[in-house]
Order: sequence, then C-alpha cells, then structure tokens
Amino acid sequence: MRILVISDTHGKRKGMEEIQRREGEVDALIHLGDIEGTEAHLDAIFDCPKYLVRGNNDFFSSLPEEIEFSLGSYKVWATHGHSYHINMGPEWLIQEGKAREADIVMFGHTHRPYLKKYADIIALNPGSVSYPRQEGRKGSYMIMEIDSENQLSFDQKYL
Repeated sequence: MRILVISDTHGKRKGMEEIQRREGEVDALIHLGDIEGTEAHLDAIFDCPKYLVRGNNDFFSSLPEEIEFSLGSYKVWATHGHSYHINMGPEWLIQEGKAREADIVMFGHTHRPYLKKYADIIALNPGSVSYPRQEGRKGSYMIMEIDSENQLSFDQKYL
C-alpha cells in the first residue's frame, strides 16, 4: 500500500499536480491541513481514499481538526498540530498519540519535514508543499508504504 502524505499546500495547485505527475496512483492520500479550499482539486487529481484535516488557515472549513483511522494494522492519529503547540516541539503530540493508542502520529503546521521513530510510536510531518521552511526551501511530501508483511517504510521527497 502506497500512501501519499502532504501538508500546508495553502491553496496552491501546482505543487499538488507535480506530486501527482511524479507519483502516479496512490492507495490513499493524507493531507494534514492548510488546504485552503482545494479539496475538490485533490478529488480531481487523486482517485483514492482521502483523509483530510483542517489547519489554522482553513477558515470556514467543515473538515475535522483531527482524525483517527487505520492503515493496514496501524492506527493513525492525524492533526494539523497548531492546537498542540507543535512549534514548541512534538512532546504534546506524542503524549496525546500514546493516550489514543496510535501507532503513528501525523502533523503539519511547521512547514518542516520530521520523522522520528520512538520506542512505541512514530511521529511524522511531510513538510510543506508550497511554503517550505527547512534548509534548502524545497517543497516536500512523504510516501509511506506498508508492504505485504505489514512493514512500514517512509520516503521523504522534495519538489
């Protein structure tokens, strides 16, 4: 199973289209907030199940602030992160993820890629497609794969 994880597109379609051109079909898409009204565009270019959360710039959006769902045997908790003080570090998110018995915590908001495997939980942020803040300032996203033996792998990619 190939899962595309993106965040912080901020209404910009060009980066999403480039990712679709590069990656082709995926089995699921996760958008971690600050979509800014481009949900219909995501539906048009990606034909797969989608898991979307509202970010701090998704004014008037009816998307949920956080969601829990399963991918294979893994329980995922996804949120934009701003409500959990993510700019101060991932500790609050990790604690909340553990309390929810999640295997994977996904967040956006910082516009910086992040992937860390703790003893009993994985935390990740694909960075921002449209407004990256990490060194080099390249738009970023992540491909998560679950193989036939239920093993996880993550590939951080840049535009």
